[in-house]
Amino acid sequence: MRTLTCKFLIHRGKENIALHFDVDSVFLGCLRKFVFISWSKKNKCWYCDCNKSNFEHIKRIAVENNYSIDYSGLRSGLQSRPVAAIENLSNASLVTVVKNKPVTDVKKSYAAKNINNTGRVLSKVNAGEMERFTRHLVLKAYSGSTIRTYTNELLQFLAILQNTPAYDLDSNRMKDYLRYCHQTLHLSEATLHSRINALKFYYEQVLGKEKFFWEIPRPKKPEQLPKVLGENEIRRMFNSITNIKHKAILFCAYSAGLRVSEVVNLKISDVDSDRMQLFIEKAKGKKDRYVGLSILLLDVLRAYIKKAVPRPRVYVFENPMNPGQAYSIRSAQKIFEQAKDRAFVNKDIGIHSLRHSFATHLLEKGIDLKYIKELLGHFNIKTTERYLHVKRETLVNIPNLLDELNKTTNLEW
Repeated sequence: MRTLTCKFLIHRGKENIALHFDVDSVFLGCLRKFVFISWSKKNKCWYCDCNKSNFEHIKRIAVENNYSIDYSGLRSGLQSRPVAAIENLSNASLVTVVKNKPVTDVKKSYAAKNINNTGRVLSKVNAGEMERFTRHLVLKAYSGSTIRTYTNELLQFLAILQNTPAYDLDSNRMKDYLRYCHQTLHLSEATLHSRINALKFYYEQVLGKEKFFWEIPRPKKPEQLPKVLGENEIRRMFNSITNIKHKAILFCAYSAGLRVSEVVNLKISDVDSDRMQLFIEKAKGKKDRYVGLSILLLDVLRAYIKKAVPRPRVYVFENPMNPGQAYSIRSAQKIFEQAKDRAFVNKDIGIHSLRHSFATHLLEKGIDLKYIKELLGHFNIKTTERYLHVKRETLVNIPNLLDELNKTTNLEW
């Protein structure tokens, strides 16, 4: 009997189940039907998210394919980690943290995991500030993603303060703290901006200290250009996909320039086949917009829904294990990663590159920038103007000095 070995694996900052088995295309195909697995070149194994649902599927599929399972490495890895696998910050887990319980007792809080990395827990006075901060975020109706990010950043800050009341700090102490974040913790510019935003909200919105950050400089962000796929690369990726649901997800992202969160949260009622539009509701910044509906995408969506079991009820793309619930963002990201690998696209990109490619390709086809701005749902035209720097025709039409010199002197090489 063949053996499937399951081990605990930290990869790309996440907890995973590593799968080691001899090459078996039939077994691999069965796994892929129920579990989103990816190949790790570095670790030389297949891997998937570490959760109970995935493990139950793996065990069942292994038995059905006459595999014995060795999960001693997975068990020992889980037992030796400091905190259990964590995906979402719930209100209940947050309350556990602010009540000043030891971090080792907190099993489901992503924020608590980060506090544990500092080796400290919140003091009573700062736990109260954490509660005020969270309540204010909720009352301001910030998105769940923003609340999680801001809460995590403030928790890191309050844990460092220990018994020093956060509300007593002045701007000079804040500068010292941010310098510590940069020089000692070596936080990236993006993370520093995120932490400053959270602290600014706390001091200016919650405590009402106007212009508290007025004299505190922000680190300069690197000017990074969007990473774009060529049309041939996109064509190869799309043609490599055989699962019609997976194809529809990536078609949706590229044809309408959608964020991955917008794809998975698209509802059946948002697809308007009469007007050939998709309605994107409360996207980033709680901004609604309409985008065009591709004829090909509409045909693919109809074929997918017709074949889907169970049939989607609310969302176009639903979680097969939880009908009526939206497909997970991570699952959509893995679909892109698998398509990229099959198409031998070696660029270091994620599913968001389909949105970047959508904008760049429209610009190259002569579509005005202001229309692209509306299709993407940008608030500021400057955000859209980034795509001017990756427009291929602009670079192609600029003569290359080396080539021009070679035309007149025939350089030797």
